[in-house]
Amino acid sequence: MNPLEIMQKIPITLIVAAALFLPGGTETAAAEASEPPALWTARQAVIFALQNSPDSRIAAQRIAAAEAMREQARSAFQPRINLSAAYAQTNTPMYSFGNILNQGSFSNDIDFNNPGRTDNLNMKAEVLYRFYNGGQDTAGQEAADSGYLASQNNRRTTEQMLGFEVVRAFLNIVQAQDQVEARQAEFAAIDSSLKVATARYEAGDLLKADLLNIEVEKARASENLIISTHQEELARKIFLNLLGLGEGSVKISPEASVDQDIPQRADYLERPEIASLTARVAAAEADLARAEGSRYPTVDGFASYQYDQGFVLDGSGDSWGAGLKLNYSLYDGNQVAADIAQKKAEYHALKEQLTKLRLNVNLEIQEAELNYRQSLERITVTEKMVQVARESAQLNRERFKEGVILSSDLIDSEVRLTDALVRQSSARTQYRIAIANVRRVAGQQQFYATTEELLENQP
Repeated sequence: MNPLEIMQKIPITLIVAAALFLPGGTETAAAEASEPPALWTARQAVIFALQNSPDSRIAAQRIAAAEAMREQARSAFQPRINLSAAYAQTNTPMYSFGNILNQGSFSNDIDFNNPGRTDNLNMKAEVLYRFYNGGQDTAGQEAADSGYLASQNNRRTTEQMLGFEVVRAFLNIVQAQDQVEARQAEFAAIDSSLKVATARYEAGDLLKADLLNIEVEKARASENLIISTHQEELARKIFLNLLGLGEGSVKISPEASVDQDIPQRADYLERPEIASLTARVAAAEADLARAEGSRYPTVDGFASYQYDQGFVLDGSGDSWGAGLKLNYSLYDGNQVAADIAQKKAEYHALKEQLTKLRLNVNLEIQEAELNYRQSLERITVTEKMVQVARESAQLNRERFKEGVILSSDLIDSEVRLTDALVRQSSARTQYRIAIANVRRVAGQQQFYATTEELLENQP
């Protein structure tokens, strides 16, 4: 059996399946998730998410689809070339007589009513070209170009939001770790005070009620520690999900810094959401022009060449044809007018959406700036709060050992210290998140102005 016969016996499904697994068989199979680092920094996390998150890949595929639509629109300006071949036999008088004429086999002794059986091998080449259709093709290309621009800006929007969410998730892990440490310190301090209280109770220097109060407080601190530990684990799961990872461990680099530059007064005209909607408005305007163009006639050109070969009569012949065709619809049941009305309404609705979006973005910028200033003030206040609470708790621990204060006073000071530490951690996290949010509302990617710059300057 020769190689050609072997290939013919291989099912086509196996050939297709093998092609999918060959290098370069499909473009989608080429994208593999990169290896996550052992220690995460916020910048590494943003880069990893941009390269591996499903959201980022979906946006890339939408751009590819928009580019394909542009190619479809451009194809309207190209001629259509068709090749065809057909073979048939017949004894129908009309068709048989046509075959005889096309093959140049006519003779005067042919019976027109019964020319007999004929066959014909017809091969034909045809060229079609539309010269005019009321500007519909031009409007279609403009709509496709605007759709492509909109998809590009949608991807920018997705990447900027993804970068912000990754930074926020990263900072939430840092905050959760700080809170776990604060709860652990609280538990250790109350446990130490419980030992002192137990010794004082056994020595007859402390009421049982005070001892029980500290035991209850230890149980409360243990519960808070459990809750904080689970919150930290949940923060890690959310972080992995944003990165496009189902499982894995998350270790934050102790040297990691999330400090970023604060952009100048954000110009909402730079926001990709506005650029995307502006492109959609342009696409809707082009769609309206395309609908209005359908009211005009169309002019098509055509040219063809065909060759006919008969085997029954052993004749052959060729022929050609060319011309122009004008089409104009006198009445369509008001379909075109309704289509124009629909496109016009969609166009004006998108314009109003653009006005609304600009107002919303302007408000979002103002809100982000206010949150940044508030978080900056909170840092100063909470730092002072922790300093005072830590000093107060230390004094009360010493005084409780000496029997000067009640257990309730000791418990209050420990609670105030833990609360101050938690508030300080929250204030620091919210301050960094506020900076990341200001960058987002300013239309910038995290750590660099654009995604391209961030990926070019990978660590």
